[in-house]
Amino acid sequence: MKRAYFDANAVIYYIEQNQLHMPAMVSKMFGQAGEELVCCVTSDLVRLESRVQPLRKGQTDLLSRFDAFFMANQAHAVRLGTAVFDRATELRAQHGLKTPDALHLAAAIEAGCDEFWTNDLRLAKAAQGHLKIVTFESNP
Repeated sequence: MKRAYFDANAVIYYIEQNQLHMPAMVSKMFGQAGEELVCCVTSDLVRLESRVQPLRKGQTDLLSRFDAFFMANQAHAVRLGTAVFDRATELRAQHGLKTPDALHLAAAIEAGCDEFWTNDLRLAKAAQGHLKIVTFESNP
């Protein structure tokens, strides 16, 4: 089973069941027989970014769905320790990434992920040689 780091937009699409992106995500997450093809990896940074809008808008039901996702076994959290911050510093210096983007990418690399699920194509160059970028624009 592949380990896939879900950045915040991937988690938001999944939890909100975004009709534009959800079919492509589901086809990449599950095989024809319904078996899981990926282990979803996140971080507390993803949790923070995902919860902002529901909190801001007072959407308690949606916030509860995000909280349930992050508490469930399906979301394996990477600890953002010194190794992640050191890697993020290198990525930011080499590729000019914003700090949150560098932290997401570094967390995925340090966690040994195979893939990085996002629709932010700006991260592709920085991920090269470390992770495969997976987007949800169309089915494979």
